Amino acid sequence: METMLLLLLLFLLSSSVSTGAAAASAVGSRRAILRSLGDGGPDHPDVAVDLNSSNFDRVLSASPASFAVVEFFAHWCPACRNYKPHYEKVARLFNGPDAVHPGNVFMTRVDCAEKMNTKLCDRFSVSYFPILFWGPPSKFASGRWVPKQENSEIQNIDDGRTAERLLNWINKKLGSSFSFDDEKYENENVAQSNAPDVGQQVARAIYDVEEATANAFDIILDHKMIKSETRAPLIKFFQLLVAHHPSKRCRQGTAEILVNFDELWPSGVLFNNSEFTVISQDKDPRKSFQICGKEVPRGYWIFCRGSRNDTRGLSCGLWVLLHSLSVRVSDGESHSAFVVICDFIHNFFICDDCRQHFYEMCSRVSNPMNTTREFALWVWSTHNSVNERLMREENDLGTSDPKFPKMIWPSRQLCPSCYLSQSKKINGTIQIDWMREEVFNFLVNYYGKTIASSFKDTVIYDSGVGDSMIDDLVSSANAVAVPFGAALAIAIASCSFGALACFWRTKQKNRKYSHHLHPLKNV
Repeated sequence: METMLLLLLLFLLSSSVSTGAAAASAVGSRRAILRSLGDGGPDHPDVAVDLNSSNFDRVLSASPASFAVVEFFAHWCPACRNYKPHYEKVARLFNGPDAVHPGNVFMTRVDCAEKMNTKLCDRFSVSYFPILFWGPPSKFASGRWVPKQENSEIQNIDDGRTAERLLNWINKKLGSSFSFDDEKYENENVAQSNAPDVGQQVARAIYDVEEATANAFDIILDHKMIKSETRAPLIKFFQLLVAHHPSKRCRQGTAEILVNFDELWPSGVLFNNSEFTVISQDKDPRKSFQICGKEVPRGYWIFCRGSRNDTRGLSCGLWVLLHSLSVRVSDGESHSAFVVICDFIHNFFICDDCRQHFYEMCSRVSNPMNTTREFALWVWSTHNSVNERLMREENDLGTSDPKFPKMIWPSRQLCPSCYLSQSKKINGTIQIDWMREEVFNFLVNYYGKTIASSFKDTVIYDSGVGDSMIDDLVSSANAVAVPFGAALAIAIASCSFGALACFWRTKQKNRKYSHHLHPLKNV
């Protein structure tokens, strides 16, 4: 009898193990299928952006993408859960740091099962789940969708129930040929010398300027580079950004940091002071200040995207920023701006060789730059000198971007009137005689007017710095802000730099007085 019971027990155990293994195999197979489609997991994290009623309009208005797809769903809906991996598979082409085609389509979703989103879902007449809409991001931010409405720029996607069908719908709409097999970092967005729509391309570079500004500020914070000897150069650079950054988001964010500068980095307190560091680790007030707004950085590049992960990007974005600043300053500010930029690169650019080379070129300037033209042409010639040096090094080492190698700028195709003559030297390098006046006109139009006229500059994130304060600051091209407590020499270095010193001192005093009355207000 005992033998029979033992045999029965062994049979049951073996059956349960087999059943469990089969179930585990089935689950594993299902997970493998979902991973291949893109349903989360470490291999494929979600990249479609979750929106809600509090950020829907703001995020879509700030999107650099030409078009957006919005999925309205409910988290309790089985069909929505099953559709998610299909939607994510398409989203990975356009969203996130590894996107193959960033800046073309912004993939988002809204959970209508959340009560806070009820009015938002009603605004788009959501009557079933999941439902997809297509249109320019700005039209979503300012509009609504009504069934059978004529001439609406927001359209219902009527054939997107699988990843393949949704991508096919997008391709038909755009006249494109996007594919799930597209090569990683394939970049049709970068302006090449023969690109017919180069004006549209550089207009989108403003988003990379924002990205580069935010990244540079993060690097300064992460590497604890704000010290007693670097406070003044950073303040001056921020002053330049407040007055002349091409993005209003960045102008306003930088102004807010300046207003709070003495509280964030008290004079006489080292950045790495142990007591200050302990407080900062618990709740670092600096983390609440985004230099270009809540949506920046976005984690990807558009105009400055290289064909490889380690090329272009931040360095390209910073160069576009420098060119943009150089054509925006007035004649009276040109030399001050030159000094500010040289000091910023010397103190805060973390690539040591690049920093040293740049500062050497700054040191070779012996005469003041009295005009915007002189300053803009100096930045341009310096950039070309850097490119020439890197061309030689990268060619020798085989480290150049295969699709976007360093080049002399602008190309003849972009600006034929910029070239007086071109010849080859004995050593094989190209000798160009430039029409410098034409080059200056090109720089003004390329980095100034094109970006300024095409950038959607109306969406500003919420901040403690009002628009009136920014308008007061930027209304005069020569007026630059000085935080209270900064060195007096900074405030009175020139008429232009001192023009708003009293204004900012008053703001700081009022702010500090308010802070003493309400110490938790800005924490």
